[in-house]
Amino acid sequence: MTIEPRMTIAEILRQNPEAARILQQFGMHCVGCAVASGESIEDAAKVHGIDLQKLLTALRG
Repeated sequence: MTIEPRMTIAEILRQNPEAARILQQFGMHCVGCAVASGESIEDAAKVHGIDLQKLLTALRG
């Protein structure tokens, strides 16, 4: 699956519902959050203090 930093969390979850587990492992419990529909994975990583490259690697796994 192709995941780009500007994709929203909602887009990622639509492509791969299993991504929710990975997001939660990184402390991102935004799966059901209203912000998920408009916030990019890049912005969410910044807000949560998560290394974007590590997160993308795990999601692309």
